[in-house]
Amino acid sequence: MLTAKVDIILEGVRRSEEKADASRASMHRRMDEIVDRVSKVELSSAAVQDDVRDMKPVTDAVKMWRQRGIGALAIVGIGASALTFIITKFGAAAIAWLTSR
Repeated sequence: MLTAKVDIILEGVRRSEEKADASRASMHRRMDEIVDRVSKVELSSAAVQDDVRDMKPVTDAVKMWRQRGIGALAIVGIGASALTFIITKFGAAAIAWLTSR
C-alpha cells in the first residue's frame, strides 16, 4: 500500500513536470515570435528613418520657397499701396497738367 501511494505521488510529479515542460516550450515559442516581430519593427523603423532623412532637404527647400514667396507678396503689396497713394494724391493734378498741354 505504501509503494502504491509513492507510485501515485511519483506519477503526479511526472505529470506536473510534463505540464511545466509544455508550458515552458509554449512560452519560449511565444518569446521567439516576439523577437521576430520586434526585429521586423526595427527594420521598418530604420527604413522610415532613411526615407525621412531623404525627404528633409526637400521640405527645407519648400519652406525656403514659401518664405521667399511671402516676402515677394509683401513687397508687391507695399508697392501697390505706394502706387495707389501716388495716384490718389497726385492723379487729378497730373490729369489736369496733361490735358492743359
